[in-house]
Parts: sequence; structure tokens; C-alpha cells
Amino acid sequence: MVTVIDDYNITLCALVTIAMQFTFFLIACSCKFDKVTDFAGGTNFVVLAVMTFLLAQTYSTRQILVTVCICVWGARLSGYLLYRIIKIGEDKRFDDKRNNCLAFAGFWTFQAFWVFTVSLSVIFVNAPGSAMIRDYWTVMDIVGLCFFCIGLLCEAVSDQVKFMFRNNPENKGKWCDTGLWKVSRHPNYFGEILLWIGVFVISTSVLRDGQWAAVLSPVFIIAILLFLSGIPLLEKKADERYFKNEEYRRYKARTSVLIPLPTVCYGCLPRPVKCLFCCEFPLYDHLSEESEKITVTKDLETGNGTMTNDNTNNV
Repeated sequence: MVTVIDDYNITLCALVTIAMQFTFFLIACSCKFDKVTDFAGGTNFVVLAVMTFLLAQTYSTRQILVTVCICVWGARLSGYLLYRIIKIGEDKRFDDKRNNCLAFAGFWTFQAFWVFTVSLSVIFVNAPGSAMIRDYWTVMDIVGLCFFCIGLLCEAVSDQVKFMFRNNPENKGKWCDTGLWKVSRHPNYFGEILLWIGVFVISTSVLRDGQWAAVLSPVFIIAILLFLSGIPLLEKKADERYFKNEEYRRYKARTSVLIPLPTVCYGCLPRPVKCLFCCEFPLYDHLSEESEKITVTKDLETGNGTMTNDNTNNV
């Protein structure tokens, strides 16, 4: 058993994450390209999982299970994202940051915090003392592993289907509505959330006292995808692009934003129920905003716009 700096190797994990993300940031900022961004995030998870596993030197079944799960997930996601960005060329998320060193650094700082926080469950499972706690499979281990496997399958299949859909010239200008995308507007994010919930559920078999801070792992990934850089940005982009398309409006109205559900059932649910139980939050709806912009533009073009006295705003 090797303990570095602290009993759980938390400090070492933080330092390794900062060093790794800073190194990749220097490469990305100097070369002004996006090809290492997502790769750096995915591989960082794998590095932390393998490092904490090897440092513990206890090699319990649970530690092996969690480490293998993260390695499989990280290798698949990093490889897929690297191949995609090489094929696409540029990541439009960084169009307003690529030439701004401070803004770009802000993203990489956030990514380092994301990697470290979401890795907490894995770090605590692989902690040296965790192997001595319930070194046998529990119900939570089985439930967590099921969540992880289902989530990984959803994410992998969804990514592959969408990638193939976008690379088909016949689908140019269309949104993906095949496979799991027919019953969820973001099935890949559903899979991502589910698998990290699974890792946390596995970790509950050994968590104690302050280690329950590992709950931040699924909470943080859920918050990012639901309210920050995940679904909100993609929904806004899609609404701005397809808001004139009645077929798209029907697709959005009857298709669950996250949890895969039959379209017949979801389309019949009242809006409050969708919001409370299906994560269909108001911030995802930009269709009315786009329609209003068109109306205002047409009014101005036809001379029907309403004129106001500039002094009324000087209160």
C-alpha cells in the first residue's frame, strides 16, 4: 500500500489533473487548435483511475471493476471525440475563445475542475483503505454496474448513430431522429449521466464520513449537461436552425429531451409534468423567441414597427 500526501491521494489527483490540463492547454493555445481538448478530458479520467488503483496496491474486486469501467469509458469516448474533431477540423464551441488566451484558459480551468470533481467516486473506491471495507459484492455494486453498462451502451450507440447520420450526404441540413434519437433528443447525455450515477452507486458500498462528498460526481455532471454547456447550448442551436420547420417543432414536442420515452406517451404529457419529471425545462425552449424575432423583422421591413420616444428609457 502506498499513500502519497494524504490517505485518499486526493491532493495528488488534484495536482496531476492540474498539470495534465495545463500542459494540454499550452499545446492548444500555442497551436490554436481544438484537437486535444476533449481527448485531454477523457484521458485524464483514465490516468486518475489507473494511478489511484496502482498506488493502493490492494487490488480488490471492486477497485478492479471500477478502474476497468473508467478505462473502457475513457478509451471509447476519447477515441471517438478525437476521431470526430480530426474529421471535422474545428470545434465551434471555441470560436470566441481560440484567440483569447484568458477565455481559453478559463475553459481549461473548468475542465480540470470537472475531471477532478467527477472522479471523486473513483478516487474514494481506489483509496488504500477502501479495500478493507466490504470486500464482497453488494446489491449496490450490482445496481451500479447495471447503471454503468446501460449508460455506456446508450452513449456509445447514440454517438455512433449520430456520427453516421451526419456523415451521410443525404442528411445534410437535417436533425438526427433515428435510433435512440427517435425517443430522446439527447440520448448520449442520458447515457453519460446514467453511467456516472452507476459509478457513484458502486462507491456507496465503501463511502464513509467525508467521503460522501463523492455525491458531487453525479451532481456535477448532471448540472453541467442539464444547465450549462450541454443541453441548453444544443437546444438553442437547433431551435435557431430549424424553428421554421414544422416537422422539427412536432419532433421537439413529442420527443423527450433526455430520458428515452415512447413519443406517443411523451407527446400527451402536460408541460408541468414534462418539466418536473422529464427535465423539459423552460430554458430549452427558444422557438417562441425565434418566431418573435421574425415577426419584429417583418414589421420593420413593412413599416409596421412601433416607434417609441427614446426619453422613455431614460429613467
